[in-house]
Amino acid sequence: MAGIAIVGQRSFERNHVPGPLNGLKVIELAGIGPGPFAAMMLSDMGAEVLRIDRADAVGKADPPRWDVPARGRRSVGVDLKHPDGRELVLRLAGSADALIEGFRPGVTERLGLGPQDCLARQPKLIYGRMTGWGQSGPWSAQAGRDINYIALSGTLAMIGRAGEAPVPPLNLLGDFGGGGLLLAFGIMCAVFEASASGSGQVVDAAMVDGAALLNAATFGLLSRGDWGRRGTNLLDTGAWFYEVYQTADGGYVSLGAIDPPTAAQLLAALEIDPGDGVDPFHRSNWAQMKEEVAAVIRTRTRAEWCSLLEGSNLCFAPVLEPSEAAAHPHNAHRDLFSEVGGVLQPSPAPRFGRSTPAIAGPPPAPGQHTDTALLDWGFASEEIHRLRAVGALR
Repeated sequence: MAGIAIVGQRSFERNHVPGPLNGLKVIELAGIGPGPFAAMMLSDMGAEVLRIDRADAVGKADPPRWDVPARGRRSVGVDLKHPDGRELVLRLAGSADALIEGFRPGVTERLGLGPQDCLARQPKLIYGRMTGWGQSGPWSAQAGRDINYIALSGTLAMIGRAGEAPVPPLNLLGDFGGGGLLLAFGIMCAVFEASASGSGQVVDAAMVDGAALLNAATFGLLSRGDWGRRGTNLLDTGAWFYEVYQTADGGYVSLGAIDPPTAAQLLAALEIDPGDGVDPFHRSNWAQMKEEVAAVIRTRTRAEWCSLLEGSNLCFAPVLEPSEAAAHPHNAHRDLFSEVGGVLQPSPAPRFGRSTPAIAGPPPAPGQHTDTALLDWGFASEEIHRLRAVGALR
């Protein structure tokens, strides 16, 4: 299949035309959640990402092959508090295009690795910062997690069923969509700008910002007066035609027929007659219609509904378990998933007409590539041995 490289256990070499970010060099100060996800996105697209892990993490465990967001880069174990370790990172930054860090505001400055320190070595460097609350504001120094950031943005309150508490959508909206993706996008915007201006800059990516941004369309509906209480609206399970229903065998199917013509065709396929004078699309009738649709869906198994509705334009899909998704014919055709080191994981996305994104390798163990990576980044063997001897490297 053109456009994407699916990499198995035996080979991690990019094939065909390199990824669109081939030649981009990125330093990642190891963290958790959105920072590694942003680094994964850049690596999948062809960037060379060098991960700086803490020296005290080296040798503590086997390579974490299940840590999918850490895939596709090499790892160097560095003591960031050692003056020579600090100098090593600054030297690496001097030959990089971008740097990713996900510490609380002020931490890298105290380490001597803040934006001013790094930009002094590389004026075109893009310094990507990933936090929950942002680099400024009353809450900037406060601890938090994904659930807190999407809560403060107003987004969490909109997710859930009527009469029930808000439902956290895993950590997809804060950590990954509103965090890692936002940071990767910001870095590439700044790289593009630097190609014209010759100057680097700081990218301040905050999960609270990203969670609000992802909710832009819903805020528009709210301002227009078209968004009511949680769970009573068009896209939040309020409508009978945009809902998940249980089947006879305990499975689930999803319906998304939000436009009236398609919804009318869906009712016909389900053999449901709303009755004279009943407008199935009026909000006052949504609850009744949902009960009728649910009763019909429970009469057949998930497989039977697939046989009946797949291939139609009724906006239908079975709700697949993660273990089932890779085997679905459509997903298999598009190579939606890859197996790397025995771990099933999503393949790189999006796809390109010429360039070939690829998983460059499995997640590294901390410090796994210290010598080889530093040699490739311009350090001499003697320097590496000296840095080991003084404790800056492990």
